[in-house]
Amino acid sequence: MAGDRESTSGASGDAPDGGSGKPASRAGRNLGAAIGVGVALGAVILLTLLTYRHSFIAVIAAAVAVSTWELAGALKRSRGISVALLPVLVGGQAMLWLSWPFGRDGVLAAFVVTILACLVWRFRGGQDGFVRDVTASVFTAAYVPLFAAFAAMLVLPEDGVGRVIAFIVGVVASDTGGYAAGVFFGKHPMAPRISPKKSWEGFAGSLVAGMVAGALSLTLMLDGQWWQGVLFGIALVVTATAGDLAESLIKRDLGIKDMGTLLPGHGGLMDRMDSLLPSAVVSWLLLSLFVPVL
Repeated sequence: MAGDRESTSGASGDAPDGGSGKPASRAGRNLGAAIGVGVALGAVILLTLLTYRHSFIAVIAAAVAVSTWELAGALKRSRGISVALLPVLVGGQAMLWLSWPFGRDGVLAAFVVTILACLVWRFRGGQDGFVRDVTASVFTAAYVPLFAAFAAMLVLPEDGVGRVIAFIVGVVASDTGGYAAGVFFGKHPMAPRISPKKSWEGFAGSLVAGMVAGALSLTLMLDGQWWQGVLFGIALVVTATAGDLAESLIKRDLGIKDMGTLLPGHGGLMDRMDSLLPSAVVSWLLLSLFVPVL
């Protein structure tokens, strides 16, 4: 959720209104639109979790399809890199939906078949750019649907609702705590060559909020210990921040501000997934360790 317009995770400072044409906040984005979109997305997720929890996979599947399309489009427009879009889209859906009955084995099998399909799909383009295009296809398949499949696997156990909420609350707390601390106290750049507005003060705010959210989530919603929640929160802050920086580097390399324009005040959907994708992997790993499925 920590996108490139925040003081804690702002990117280049270009087009600070996010392309909306409306005045940006001190944080460098259209805050009202961003909050509205964030609340709407959160409401959709909660609705699926509290009605029929496995429908959360459908939400992830839709987000993955859109994000894959945005990333592939950005690579094509900016660098002329051709992702094997159809195999990655179909394979990405297979990774998500096979995680339901088959867990990790289903995800891994779908990922491997997707890579093979990408190789064969690119044969028709000849030798020029073959390695480049296949590498981009493998990267896209791993970065978006494979990482997202770990979020899908979070919802599968009986206490899956609590696991998903712990994951999302942790990332949101990291984003919110870092945003507030960065806006009011941010002075020392954390990664000026990657994301100039991201500050160490904002990162400290993310850590505090993340640790509190993690401790509360694991003790109140899951059968975990407070210290496990603190470690969980720290890990999510680190991965969410790393996800922000990684996507900032991708966009800087491609010379673009946003992956898309779907979400007012946010950019593209992929711009919202940057911190969530790596955090999903770490959440699944740590919650599997701290709160074993009975």
